[in-house]
Amino acid sequence: MILDEIDKKLLVLLQTDSKKTNKELSLKLNLSVTAVYERIKKLEREGIIKSYVALVDKSKIEKGFVVFCHLKLIQHTKEFLTKFESEVIKLNEVLECHHVSGDYDYILKVLVKDMEAYREFLVTKLTSLQHIGSTQSMFMISEVKNSTVISF
Repeated sequence: MILDEIDKKLLVLLQTDSKKTNKELSLKLNLSVTAVYERIKKLEREGIIKSYVALVDKSKIEKGFVVFCHLKLIQHTKEFLTKFESEVIKLNEVLECHHVSGDYDYILKVLVKDMEAYREFLVTKLTSLQHIGSTQSMFMISEVKNSTVISF
């Protein structure tokens, strides 16, 4: 699907506030409510809009300790990669897992209450996964930018 300028504006508006009504969106885009509705449905059908979510303030639910964990596997076989990925997906503390190039194989973004909770996660969950060779943890000092909006 090729996005036109209206689709792009609509996507930015929805990413900024997905609770806006079709009427509010239609006023911003100078389109009819029906046209906005049809465009949104098409973006959903095409898989461009994957889901709608509520973003939660981590500090208000006592999950403000963010850790970036770099991880090396002992081997890079398809079997080891597949097994690790299927296991790490099940860990609720892991918000993101990225297979990367460079010195490490994966970078995990982990969210827990505090250092003690991270140690517990590391000892009882992460290091119990098969095929992990080594880990290196970096702790977030402050969040300078965190956006979910993709610009066009």
